[in-house]
Amino acid sequence: MAAFPGSRTPLKSGIDAAVARRRSPDWIMWPALAMALATGIVLAPGPARPQTGVALVKVDLSIVMQGYRLSKVIGSNVFNDKNEKIGTLDDVIADKDKKVLTFAVLQVGGFLGLGSRLVAVPYDSLVIDDKEGKVTLPGATKDELKKLSEFNYPA
Repeated sequence: MAAFPGSRTPLKSGIDAAVARRRSPDWIMWPALAMALATGIVLAPGPARPQTGVALVKVDLSIVMQGYRLSKVIGSNVFNDKNEKIGTLDDVIADKDKKVLTFAVLQVGGFLGLGSRLVAVPYDSLVIDDKEGKVTLPGATKDELKKLSEFNYPA
């Protein structure tokens, strides 16, 4: 048993010890101190630290509602302007510096996902139709997309 300054020697077990604890307020000091430290009530003195966090900006929710949820667009079939399916939207890549969507990664070729490959096209070249929920890449064909360099995600 550790001895703390001002602590008493252990009491005898039994009724006498329980009565002595009820009368003596010393036994309550250590559990109260532990509770205060655990809940952060006791703060160490020191200089105040600057608060860090995210700067919140109020946004117009009506504008947010007009945008596209990429989680809903990714996985969509991509058609050309002749309404031929030419691939599937696999991913969208954002530019690090400008923080804008710059490329769309399409999965082209193959059958049922086998033998397909990924190619990157400018995101701005896609036309997303809200009403039909359709993604179009005007002027593209399967053969033209297969000729593009294959895109591989960095490891």
